[in-house]
Amino acid sequence: MQWVDENNKLIRMNTAKVVIDNAVCPTATLVKVHIATKRGVLLDALQLFADLDLSVKAYISCDGWWFMYVFHVTDRFGRKLTDGVIDYIQQSVGAWTEPSQPVALAGLTVLELTGADRTGLISELFAVLADMGCSVAAASAWTHRGRLACLVYLRDDDAVRVARIESRLGPLFRGVSDDASAGVVAVPACSVPHADRRLHQLMWAARDPDRAFPTPSVSVESWERGYSVVTVQCPDRPKLLYDVVCTLADMDYLVVEGTVDTSRGEALHEFYIRNADGSPTSSEAEMHRVSQRLQDAIERRSFEGVRLELCTPDRPGLLSDVTRTFRENGLLVAQAEVSTKGDMATSVFYVTGTTAGQPVHQSAIDAVRERVGIDRLVVEEHRPQLYEDDHDGDGTGLLYSLGNLVKMKFYNLGLIWMSPFRNKSRRFI
Repeated sequence: MQWVDENNKLIRMNTAKVVIDNAVCPTATLVKVHIATKRGVLLDALQLFADLDLSVKAYISCDGWWFMYVFHVTDRFGRKLTDGVIDYIQQSVGAWTEPSQPVALAGLTVLELTGADRTGLISELFAVLADMGCSVAAASAWTHRGRLACLVYLRDDDAVRVARIESRLGPLFRGVSDDASAGVVAVPACSVPHADRRLHQLMWAARDPDRAFPTPSVSVESWERGYSVVTVQCPDRPKLLYDVVCTLADMDYLVVEGTVDTSRGEALHEFYIRNADGSPTSSEAEMHRVSQRLQDAIERRSFEGVRLELCTPDRPGLLSDVTRTFRENGLLVAQAEVSTKGDMATSVFYVTGTTAGQPVHQSAIDAVRERVGIDRLVVEEHRPQLYEDDHDGDGTGLLYSLGNLVKMKFYNLGLIWMSPFRNKSRRFI
């Protein structure tokens, strides 16, 4: 029947076609995604890469109803992906078009906590949770510009008990200030987006717009036919591309064309964007708002310090004990990522000295090691620029390799599309 055929066409159009090739490029794994116009697929892909701690260079393009994303992907050490990681990516593709809530979130409650950051605040948070007998399944915390945003996933969905926890923690984060953005909100875990995305949202809502800080290079310019051009140039770091695209998505912008180049430790992103409803972005105030929000998102994970990774059997009060040890030894937690699997807990803390940016003394690290166990703590210096430069050493990075790759592939197929952006000719892989 005719309507059955049309329905099948729609299903095929909204199903992402993903091809992963580990042979065509000598220095990276090529991941190609083709899909009909569907919001969120680009962010879903980048979110997956970020969760796997992968480095990404990208080419993004749109032809009418169809989007094409080409990613050059390596691990954090600049190596091509292993078969196990490739299999995991292929198994995750279905969630990009047919999202479902992970079973692991069932029965969990998320505490969303925001407020002015101060020495020992995270330690006090986990001390209260330990005192109330709370079981923490996972947690993520960011600090930026004197603000703290934190998500704590509790194995508890009892409304009365959760209300008591909120009441106990509220004064801790609000203090004596009249800061309307500070406080504690408990929500079901199934209603919370990806943790990194939610932290970006919380940090933006709690920002201080009157404070001025040095910012990375972000420019937003109006272009014809309702499009705007966003250019980001700053030191490269892990998850930078995800942070930029996530921020644009939260502002309800659609990326319709773009290139992402990284070479010699620098990142250059250029995106053509438009409002999701098709309306133009032409006012100076709106373009300034986009620029400011992107600058904040880039800065939040751009800091130097020490990365401490702790893998140990989970137990009640573990996070309280660890963060108290940090406080007693003059360590500030700039970011934290905590997860549990079975009876094991993995915690990653990014710490600085007693003042943000101050070096961490070896004596403090030794004290932490003695308390938690020498064989359970991995210590490494953390800097924003972790990715290797382009392997060719010619500084051309992605743009050179993609250009040659596209040329090699498509002259044989005879396919060409004329991009409406800057009259560039785009040949598709």
